[in-house]
Amino acid sequence: MKPEIKNLTLPELEAALKELGEPKFRAKQVYTWLHRGVGDFSEMTNLSLSLREKLSERWLLTCPVPVRKLISESDGTIKYLWRLWDGNCVETVLMRYHHGNTVCISSEVGCPMGCAFCASTIGGLVRRLSAGEMLDEVVFTQKDSGLEISNIVLMGIGEPLDNYDSVLRFLELVNSPEGVNIGMRHISLSTCGVVPRVLELAQRGLQLTLSVSLHAPDDETRSRIMPVNRRWNVETLLDACCAYFQATGRRISFEYAMIRNVNDTEDAARLLIRRLHGLPAHVNLIPLNHVEESPLEPSDRQTVRRFQQQLEQAGIPCTVRRTLGSDIDASCGQLRRKYRVEHNA
Repeated sequence: MKPEIKNLTLPELEAALKELGEPKFRAKQVYTWLHRGVGDFSEMTNLSLSLREKLSERWLLTCPVPVRKLISESDGTIKYLWRLWDGNCVETVLMRYHHGNTVCISSEVGCPMGCAFCASTIGGLVRRLSAGEMLDEVVFTQKDSGLEISNIVLMGIGEPLDNYDSVLRFLELVNSPEGVNIGMRHISLSTCGVVPRVLELAQRGLQLTLSVSLHAPDDETRSRIMPVNRRWNVETLLDACCAYFQATGRRISFEYAMIRNVNDTEDAARLLIRRLHGLPAHVNLIPLNHVEESPLEPSDRQTVRRFQQQLEQAGIPCTVRRTLGSDIDASCGQLRRKYRVEHNA
């Protein structure tokens, strides 16, 4: 199989084209076309025919196809189900906020983590996305919607730190001034707690926002709904978060899905307060999205509000995530799951 050309950084592309006898400026022309979402090498009209043929012979140009596109009537959220070059599908969500447009991208086809409340993990991991395929989600969402994207969250299908090397390369590509040029402070990366990778990421000093899917303050509950906790427990994970803050100076965001009679009690709130004491953190309470295969149910609004008030009174910044795209299955993994059921895939 030919290598994917979008995985190359600009210096790597310059070196590759130099081997083909092409001048350095040609690489920037090609790079610009790639980051604009060109669909075929033949469309690179400012290149010679011979060069376009050389590119086609040597590299694969990925171009995802939207097999589903849903637009929320209530808030304008757009959800895409992209079919990749090998027939697999991933989801991307474009959300509109007053501060700009945010795209939520997937990092894997399926997910190996097995969290009990998430549709993404049903069926397990199929394969990991390349850096270029993640870039495609940003580029083609922007191209299809006609909306400029200012923020990226890696919170879609998959565990980003399970696909560590490709994610790092994606961050380098999307941060490139010659490409999409989205700064690290406008990027959030979500993890369920792959501790060794959190520590490695800390040493890189990237100025992105780390979002940790915590969802329970005690090991018994968290291990029951998040198998990853059996390997790296709550204390180990929070120690890694402290190390991340000390290395980067970036406040940690903790995601906490509110699950009825599981993690939404006053005792759970009190324990969460003790766990986060002294750690610069923000807690984002998430109204649970119901998944057909899961018996878990969302907490009621009164319970969510009481939980939020407990944290705020203890001095911990806490917000309730705004629900977007609820009329279009915008929560992670649901559209892919329905498509697979419909097509017996």
